[in-house]
Amino acid sequence: MPDTPESVGLFKKYLSGNKIFKNREVLRHSYRPQILPHRRPQIDQVASILAPSLKNETPSNILIYGKTGTGKTAVVRYVGTELENASTHMGTSCRVVHLNCEVIDTQYRVLAQISKSLSGDDEVSSDKVRSIIPMTGWPTDQVYQELKNQLESTGGVLVIVLDEIDKLVKKSGDETLYNLTRINTDLKKSKVSMIGISNDLSFKDFLDPRVLSSLSEEELVFPPYNAPQLCDILFQRAEIAFLEAALDDGVIPLCAALAAQEHGDARRALDLLRVSGEIADRDEAERVTEKHVKIAQAKIETDSMVECIATLPTQSKIVLYSMMLLDQMGQNIFTSGEVSKIYKEIAPAMDLDILTHRRITDLISELNMLGVINTRVVSRGRYGRTKEMWFDSNNHKIRDVILSDPRLSAHGLEKMDVTWVKTLFR
Repeated sequence: MPDTPESVGLFKKYLSGNKIFKNREVLRHSYRPQILPHRRPQIDQVASILAPSLKNETPSNILIYGKTGTGKTAVVRYVGTELENASTHMGTSCRVVHLNCEVIDTQYRVLAQISKSLSGDDEVSSDKVRSIIPMTGWPTDQVYQELKNQLESTGGVLVIVLDEIDKLVKKSGDETLYNLTRINTDLKKSKVSMIGISNDLSFKDFLDPRVLSSLSEEELVFPPYNAPQLCDILFQRAEIAFLEAALDDGVIPLCAALAAQEHGDARRALDLLRVSGEIADRDEAERVTEKHVKIAQAKIETDSMVECIATLPTQSKIVLYSMMLLDQMGQNIFTSGEVSKIYKEIAPAMDLDILTHRRITDLISELNMLGVINTRVVSRGRYGRTKEMWFDSNNHKIRDVILSDPRLSAHGLEKMDVTWVKTLFR
């Protein structure tokens, strides 16, 4: 059915008279540029490690570390594509399977997804691959055996990229890695190599020493970008993303400087530039200015915090709500003991099991790591040590996000307000 004049009219002003964007998708994280500025040394390192696969030899496994937005995934995807292209020209068989372990976070899912990727490869004929492992339902041993059969039937070298590998390890342990690092001993016609990508160096503490030894044959650390490097990245994208003369001269340097303060995060810089453009576009401005960047910065910080809090487990939300009540009482700095006291009153009312003090402090540490709160450990002399915490900024949005959880609002969490807390400390 064709659009009615009314519906066209509703969007007409947003579709016409664009003075800002030429192609805003270039500023998305998913966009893969042909050139990766300031990552040539890392590209060459990864390529040199994977090069033996073009001779049908098994390349070393690689662990890659670096903070968010330092180009880890982009470099691995770029080198992987080049490897597959080179393999095609040389008549060898090299494939790269890229898995996001934030989503594919169990051994079964990892093995099934690898199998699915192999089966869906256009270059693999259907007579070579006779079955696809279902995403659920089979015993893990059967999945593992079927994957080995597929690898043997296709031959060549398979590079398995486990992006955010720390999420897999923390959720499911290291059994998946144990099996994959030893799969080559069961293969004759095929070879497997792994690349693990992580923002968290400490995840290695969760690994069995034998798994760690096999997995980290090569370790690469990606340094954060500095402000001039971020400028180069943004200028490269802006040339394609924006119309000519759509940016004030100070916009890109400001976006780069702000992102450089956030550990040199290129994703942060791109988000700032894109959202600045979108705000200017919606305001029907002639150009993107530094004022738009400042507005974008505040919006991104708020949005990311809201999303972070909304996806927290229920117990973490209760711990956070306990802190928020203390803060609203005028207690700007509070201790883990005070938080525990309020939490232990709220949790039963919400029909939740009461966590131990040790587990509560673990959740507090996680909230600190996410940037929701700040913490420090202070000595109380002969009374031992305690953890103090505080909020960086106004936390009024925290309450709204927590109370939007249907389970908590259904149990009347909003009734447990500051007045109620004061009765606990009389």
